Amino acid sequence: MAKPHQHQTHYTLQVQILLSKIYGRSKLKDTLLEQAIHFFNHQAFVATDEELSEEHLELQKLERIDRHHHLLNICHEIIELTEGDKFEESNRKSAKLLGTIQLLSPTEGKRVTVNNEYCKSLYKAVLSLRLLDRLLFDVEITDPHIANTLAEFPELTFEQFDLDAQRRVIDQIKIPLLMAVLLQDIGIYHHEAQDILMGEGSTKNSQRTLTVDERKKLLTINYKQTLKYITDGLSVAVYVGNSKEERHQFVIDEQVKLQFLQQLIKSSFKPKQSVGNLLKVPQIYTSIIFSTKDNYNYKVLPKVYQVLNKNAELGFCSQKIVDALYQITGMFPQGYGVIYMPEDEYGGCYEYAIVNRLYPVSPEQPLCRIATRKLAFIGYGHNIEVQKTSNLYFPHMAKKIARLSKERLNEILELLSSNYQERQELDLLPRCWHANEFFSVRAHQKLWNKGE
Repeated sequence: MAKPHQHQTHYTLQVQILLSKIYGRSKLKDTLLEQAIHFFNHQAFVATDEELSEEHLELQKLERIDRHHHLLNICHEIIELTEGDKFEESNRKSAKLLGTIQLLSPTEGKRVTVNNEYCKSLYKAVLSLRLLDRLLFDVEITDPHIANTLAEFPELTFEQFDLDAQRRVIDQIKIPLLMAVLLQDIGIYHHEAQDILMGEGSTKNSQRTLTVDERKKLLTINYKQTLKYITDGLSVAVYVGNSKEERHQFVIDEQVKLQFLQQLIKSSFKPKQSVGNLLKVPQIYTSIIFSTKDNYNYKVLPKVYQVLNKNAELGFCSQKIVDALYQITGMFPQGYGVIYMPEDEYGGCYEYAIVNRLYPVSPEQPLCRIATRKLAFIGYGHNIEVQKTSNLYFPHMAKKIARLSKERLNEILELLSSNYQERQELDLLPRCWHANEFFSVRAHQKLWNKGE
């Protein structure tokens, strides 16, 4: 997935490093994923009634502290990349991170499923943060822990939160939320779950459609082993200081946060109207946008809310929370390649744009940065709202383009594709475009600079 560093901005490289810390593989085996796999594998070799030496117990304690410290650092990095002083700034920074993850990802070829598995948890985490903000903004959260934290600032609404209030919400609510999202499916990497996915001798395709029985067993193992990892594989944060009063409050806060983390995981499996929807709804959304199935199709990503609404209809998640996420993301995911017909069309042609902002005024009209002008790629386009009446994703606009001659359509493709082979594979009547090659150019990685 990584590209040479000289082709990346500092921010793009920063995102790739963060991704690697979560679900990457390293020589030191110190990523979040590898630490969990090490824990599961070690547990398999320890008998439940085995009496461990003091040295062994001390080593386990140090490993738990190290795993928690690593996870906490990842969460703080996510906070740094997504949280701003104002609601609008947090949305801008989050759109940038979501879009960068999408644009770094291949959308065709053999690496799609592996990459999508690699990216899902970070993408999901960002969505959960913004969904939480939306619900706090609308005073829609009824969870006791969240309510108790907000009650510490009775005179302030979410919009009025000062720096102290923001820090307290981040520490007590957003950090455990991020931990829950990042660990939500960690139990799938337990050897019993992997045996179901991979089969004996790793002979099965792990991305295949599971039988009903296999899926039930997998969900049970994931639930059990995820909670076990949180309980036995991680410690709580360790207090550093000399104040007895501070230490006492610190210990109380950490235990409350641990309970909240566990509650988030437990309720996410059957969320109904609970706080577990903060995990479940982004999980379903991300499972489509970053699908790990062999039938992944970039073109149909804007249909993600058809899946979410169906899940809500069947009672698997809250319709209210689905609607809140729709308000945030709109129909088109961040980083998606939109093709539109400019209002001042000249000679009948279309142009490329990339979705780069959250909270569209109309969910079907994405907020984008233009990527081409007069059929030539540009590095510093301006921001636009792509009207539904000019977006080729929608059938009525595609029919309008279909009136152009085949020669004209080929002429447009020749200008907007990098080589003849690519043109042969592209549709004459495209509904979207794959923007990751455009983004691989360093000068094109500044889609979120002011470009009005």
